[in-house]
Amino acid sequence: MGHFIMVSDYLIIGSGIAGLSLALKISDNCAVTIVTKDRLPESNSAYAQGGIASVWSPDDSFTSHIQDTLAAGAGLCHPDVVETMVREGPDRIRELIALGTNFSRRSEGEETEYDLGLEGGHSYRRILHAADATGQEIIRALIAAVRQRPNVTILEKHVGIDLLVTAPAARRECWGAYVLDQEANTVKTLAARVTVLCTGGAGKVYLYTSNPDVATGDGIAMAYRAGAPIANMEFFQFHPTCVFHPKAKSFLISEALRGEGAILKRPDGQPFMSQYDSRAELAPRDVVARAIDTEMKTYGFSHVLLDIRHREADYLHRRFPTISQRCLEFGIDLTTDPIPVVPAAHYLCGGVVVDLHGATSISRLYAAGEVAMTGLHGANRLASNSLLEAVVFAQRVFLHAQALLTEDTSRCPTFPTWNPGHAVRSNERVVVMHTWEEIRRLMWDYVGVMRSDRRLASARSRIALIQKEIRDYYWKFLVTTDLLELRNLATVAELIIRCASQRKESRGLHATADYPDTDDKEWRRDTVLGATAPVRQTEEAGSLSGGSLGLAGSGR
Repeated sequence: MGHFIMVSDYLIIGSGIAGLSLALKISDNCAVTIVTKDRLPESNSAYAQGGIASVWSPDDSFTSHIQDTLAAGAGLCHPDVVETMVREGPDRIRELIALGTNFSRRSEGEETEYDLGLEGGHSYRRILHAADATGQEIIRALIAAVRQRPNVTILEKHVGIDLLVTAPAARRECWGAYVLDQEANTVKTLAARVTVLCTGGAGKVYLYTSNPDVATGDGIAMAYRAGAPIANMEFFQFHPTCVFHPKAKSFLISEALRGEGAILKRPDGQPFMSQYDSRAELAPRDVVARAIDTEMKTYGFSHVLLDIRHREADYLHRRFPTISQRCLEFGIDLTTDPIPVVPAAHYLCGGVVVDLHGATSISRLYAAGEVAMTGLHGANRLASNSLLEAVVFAQRVFLHAQALLTEDTSRCPTFPTWNPGHAVRSNERVVVMHTWEEIRRLMWDYVGVMRSDRRLASARSRIALIQKEIRDYYWKFLVTTDLLELRNLATVAELIIRCASQRKESRGLHATADYPDTDDKEWRRDTVLGATAPVRQTEEAGSLSGGSLGLAGSGR
C-alpha cells in the first residue's frame, strides 16, 4: 500500500450534520479535511425522519423542554448539558434556516408558519421537520454550502483506521489519523492540529437496525484504542417501529406517526399500549419498544401492527410522503393497511466521553454527534433531540478549539510511514462477513431489548473469542474496509456488553430480568470504561502509539 501525508488545520472524520456544520463554521480561515466512509450524503443524519426539537412557539418554554429531556433520561442526564443545548438550540435552528433548510410550513390565516410536530415524551409541539425526511433536507442544505467553501477538502470513500496519538498516556495529544482510501487501496496519514470525530452511531452491531451500513461504531472504537474513556454504552435505543418485511431492511417508521394518532395493535387488531403506560402510544421509545418486545415474546408474534388508517388519506400522503412511498414499494398502503413493525437498534446514547465543549480527555481530539457521550441523553434519548445536539455541539467545538490553532505547532511529531508488517493479500471477505453476522446475531439475541446476567456472560465470553480470532487471524491480511469494520464492531460489542454487565439495575434503555428495579442509591451515575480524568496538557510530543495493523498490537 502507498503512503503520503496530508496536513490541515482540522480533520473531521464523518460527514453527518455535526461534521458538516462544524466544517462550515471553521472553513473561512482554516484548512479543513472531511473524511467520509461513503459518498455524500450517506450518513446516519440523512436517515433522520422525525425532525429536530427546539423551543419555537410562544406556548412552549425552555423549562418545559429541559424537563421533558430530563424525564426521558431517567435520572442520568447532565443538567448543565441539557440546559445548554435547549437554550442554544433556537439560534442553531436559525442558522440552518439561513443556510436554506426548508422546514415544513402550514397556513395560519393569510400567513404561513412552521409546522411543529409532536412526538413521544414532548409536552408541546416543538419538532421542526421537513415532511418526513428532515435529516435528508438538512444534509442537502449543508452539503450545498460546504461545496462552496474552497478551504474544505472532502475525501469520499475513505475510512479511518486509527488516531495518531502521542504517548505517554498522561500527556496524550491527537495529531490526526491513518485513513484508508478504499478506491486507491492506499493508506494516508492525515495530520491535523485539531481532530474531530463525527462518525455517528453503531447500529450495525445489531442484527436489526434502522441505521445505514456505514454505522459501525468506527469513531468510538478508534477513540477507545487511543485511550479515551467511553461511557454509557449499555443505553442503546431500540426504535419501536421499523417495517417488518423481507425487502424493507428495517426501514424506520417515524415517531411522528404515533404523534399524529397511529395506534399499535396486536396482529388480531387489539390495541395494547394502554396496558403498559398511561401515555399509550406517546410513551417514550424505551417503554414502547419493551411493550412490543413483550407482546411478541409472550404471544409468539413475529411483529405487531401500527395503524393510522383512521386519518385522512390526503393528510397522510402530504405529511408522510417518504414513508407512504416506501411502504407502497413493500405493498403496504398507509390509508388502507396497518403497517407490520418490529423494534430495531436505532440510537446509541453512550459513546466517547466529552465535556461541554465537545473535548475528549485527549488533547486536540473532539467528538460531536452520536459518537459522543455529552451527558445530554442520560439513559434514554428524547425523540428528535439528537439533531439539535449535533448542531449545538458543532458550535461549541468550533468556539473551544480555536485556541489550539494559535499555538506553536513546531513540536508536531514526525509520523511514521504506514507499515503493514507481514500482511498479505487474501480473498477472505466471506469469512470476515460471516464473523460480522455472528456478532450482530449474538448481540441481538443476548444483548437486545431485554438482558440477563446469564445472557451477558455468554455474550462476553463469545465476543472475547471473536476478538482473539481477529487479532490472531484476520490481521495477517492487508487492511480493507470490511476488516476495519469487523474490528470496530467487535470492540463496540465488547463495550456494550461490559457496560451492561456492570449496571445491576434496570434504567431507561437498559432492562435486565435479574435486576428489574431502578437503584438510585448505587447506580444513578454514568458507566465509564477507561480513564476518567480529563487530560488537557499539550507538552512536547513523544512517540506515537497507534494500536493498528502494522503498528503496536490492538484489540484491547
